[in-house]
Amino acid sequence: MNPIHGPLAHYAERLHRAAGDAHHVASPLGAWLLLAITGPAATGDLRGAVEEALGTDVDRAATVAHALLSAPHPLVASATALWERTPAEGLAGWRATLPERTQTGPLPDQPTLDAWAREHTDGLIERFPLTVTPQTLLILANALATRVSWAEPFQVAPAEQLGAGSAWAGRLDRVLRAPAYRHHCGIATTARAGDVAVHAAPARPVPIAGGEAGLLVVSVAADPDVPVPDVLAAAQELAAGAATTPDGIGAGQRSLFDLPLGDTPLWTIREEPVRTFSPDGREERASAVLPCWSAESRHDLTPPGFGFAVAAQALGRLMGVADPRYEAAQSAVARYGRYGFEAAAVTAFATRTALPPEGVARVAELRFGHPYAVVAVATDSAGGPWHGLPVYSAWVAQPQELPEDELADPPARW
Repeated sequence: MNPIHGPLAHYAERLHRAAGDAHHVASPLGAWLLLAITGPAATGDLRGAVEEALGTDVDRAATVAHALLSAPHPLVASATALWERTPAEGLAGWRATLPERTQTGPLPDQPTLDAWAREHTDGLIERFPLTVTPQTLLILANALATRVSWAEPFQVAPAEQLGAGSAWAGRLDRVLRAPAYRHHCGIATTARAGDVAVHAAPARPVPIAGGEAGLLVVSVAADPDVPVPDVLAAAQELAAGAATTPDGIGAGQRSLFDLPLGDTPLWTIREEPVRTFSPDGREERASAVLPCWSAESRHDLTPPGFGFAVAAQALGRLMGVADPRYEAAQSAVARYGRYGFEAAAVTAFATRTALPPEGVARVAELRFGHPYAVVAVATDSAGGPWHGLPVYSAWVAQPQELPEDELADPPARW
């Protein structure tokens, strides 16, 4: 099991618990990674608070984040960015700890932020989750995006196969049925949710050096009375196990011969005669029906439990900004269908300064109403031989009328 599974599972539970039992999608990994790369900015008492949110020490989390973001999974595109209104000297040390692939630059306008979200999620997310304001000092963001085809597509089944007790059966016409091969179905026992129904759909893998990379989408259904956080926690655990169990659904899978025959809200178990080469003369088979679904969510990550309140204080100390204001949020989307799965999340964290005190401004309007000079000078940021060299100069003493063809749209020559 991945060594950060435990810390990430705890973070995921906080995020999903905040979302409640409403239909939603999220990327706890996206939020955790953003906090992990911010963590090195924290010192003293703030460092411990960041580590509490991360569920591990700052150095370990930063190392993991670097490893993930520097070598993205072939089926999970990723990007990180840091934009600053004015690069603060105090942030130089922390800035140097960011993953090498992190885009940096001046604070962009809102359309540019929206375009960044679209570009790095393959168009799945249209708008950046935060709004840039005159008080915004910096924005740190990451994006994760996935679009995969199933290794074996689903079959189509009538919605009534969801069961007579399903409210969805009367609202839908068709649902998905797991194919006989490559998908994994079964019943597993869990500490948090009891016995649950499990379906694991593998994406079509891609070759990598020494093997292949894939994605497994695991669905877990529990008794309707089980609290949502417990079902989500059980799904986290089962998904981690299924990813390391090529021919099953991981630890806790139950034998169908240990369960009673008959109907429950989650499954029907029956016996039928079969010819088999099994040594004990018994075979187990399982299938699954489930609906298509899609979700689009926005999650507020400003509450203290997500760690960004402390991260804002840490960056504020380095910038010399006392008690900085901050905002953190995530936009996430996902679609699950017959032929594949796609999902994306953009997580963003911004620090802001308070409005400056009221004062007075003097504004000058300059008029070039008599002869004046003009000089055109070349520039070269690398300090080459043209840098600072006046190329053209003029003395303007005979002004001209604005041409008619420049009163509206620019003429072709522009």
